[in-house]
Amino acid sequence: MQTPPRRIVNAGTPPAAPYSHAVAADGLIYLSGVIAEDGSRQVVGKGDVRAQTRAVIERLRERLAAAGSSLDRVVSVMVYLTSAADFGAMNEEYATFWPEDPPTRTTIVAGLVLPGALVEMSMIAVPPRAERVVVHPDGWQRSPSPYSYAIRTGDTLFLSGLVSRNGRDNTVVPGDVPAQTRVVLDNAGELLRAAGMTHANVVSARVYLPDGTTFQQMNGEYRRFFATEPPARATVQAPLAGPHYNVEITLVASSAPRTVVEPGPTRNPNLSSAVVAGRRVYLSGMLGNRPDNAGDVKGQTAETLATIVRALEAAGAAADDVVDSLVYLTNLDDYAAMNDAYRAFLPGGFPARATVQSGLFAPDGVVEIMMTAVKP
Repeated sequence: MQTPPRRIVNAGTPPAAPYSHAVAADGLIYLSGVIAEDGSRQVVGKGDVRAQTRAVIERLRERLAAAGSSLDRVVSVMVYLTSAADFGAMNEEYATFWPEDPPTRTTIVAGLVLPGALVEMSMIAVPPRAERVVVHPDGWQRSPSPYSYAIRTGDTLFLSGLVSRNGRDNTVVPGDVPAQTRVVLDNAGELLRAAGMTHANVVSARVYLPDGTTFQQMNGEYRRFFATEPPARATVQAPLAGPHYNVEITLVASSAPRTVVEPGPTRNPNLSSAVVAGRRVYLSGMLGNRPDNAGDVKGQTAETLATIVRALEAAGAAADDVVDSLVYLTNLDDYAAMNDAYRAFLPGGFPARATVQSGLFAPDGVVEIMMTAVKP
């Protein structure tokens, strides 16, 4: 019997932009990024990050309910703040929604598409009665912020964004980017081992660097942990919530059979174009910048999506199998033009999506897109 395909869920009127409120597939529910707006693109709670945090999570609660789930089933949250100064207030409001066993979480600073919005969140959840196990290494203290370090559901392990901190006493481990990258990935190793996995099980990574000049320094240390068949990855320049940290890394791992897919003849030593684990296909952040489309966001988006289609096909999937998408733009004025090209990619039904502003590491690149698909 064929496995049911992805299920698109919209709570009320579907979005005008090319994304769905939520997509359910292969035991996970992917929720698009939400900001505090009233439906007419007007921000609610202007200037008040607590009010906006509350409004965002309540809206996500409604969309989870429409998908048949709830906040206590969330396994992973991505938080985008426009200012690191709002981190403490956001945390306090956020904590009231998860008094125990909170989901994993990553928080970075990024530009948001609606002026006046202070916070955006996207989520991944599981259905009722699905496995949701908090993973915590022996001897580690609880996180000082309201998140769990790792949560396993089935064969998939979600890790929070990790920074250079000692898990046993929550103290900052200072150092340059290579040193902090090593601490982060050593800590990831402890979390992976606590779940019965290793670095070889990692299928997807997101790396955030406040200082773009440290990109190659991070890469040099990163390759020590992923010397062969590295995970899919996207790396962007973005401020972090804490001033002591030079790098933050978010990982997803899987104990399912893992296959690296490269649609072209060249391999990047820092990442794989796609990693297949079970039915899921994890794609790296893709770019479409060429000499003839410098500064052309519509042209670069179309080229990026064509590259993504080739990677999906090499992995045995198609554009209609995409369930989740993350779009990085260097300029939010390009949002509408990006949407025009993106809309043509999936005219029949859009995946969940978040779109934020951050710095890219490709010369002349103005858009980068990272996707996850589920094969039928």
